[in-house]
Amino acid sequence: MKTEDLIKKHIASQPEPKRSDMEALHRTILQIMPGCRLWFLDGKDSENKTVTNPNIGYGVHTLNYADGTSKEFYQLGLSANKTGISVYIMGIQDKTYLVKTYGKKLGKASVTGYCIRFKTLNDINLAILEAAIRYGVEVQRGKGFTI
Repeated sequence: MKTEDLIKKHIASQPEPKRSDMEALHRTILQIMPGCRLWFLDGKDSENKTVTNPNIGYGVHTLNYADGTSKEFYQLGLSANKTGISVYIMGIQDKTYLVKTYGKKLGKASVTGYCIRFKTLNDINLAILEAAIRYGVEVQRGKGFTI
């Protein structure tokens, strides 16, 4: 099955209002990142055990490890979880930036170094979330992230 089809199937499997919120966020991210590489991670390990929530990924981000190896991963992630939705913005070196810059402006959201978590889109200021996403995309443009 194509990645796009897996994403559509995953979003369609969500209960309302999460499904509509995920559809809206998916469209918004695709407008911000037109033509980006899409990812779908089903949340299962090599033994087919569920280890995390499924993730939709957008763009390509290179993780550079201290031992000289590297791995491609997504720049931006979207995940439905038990309590709502998480948006992952990868590659921001300053782990306090999202909290300091967008935390109080977002509304009812939990913000960490790379994750913005909220229950529904009605709980947050969508324009501020879009600004955070745009910042993450711009910061990463052409850069890898060293861990």
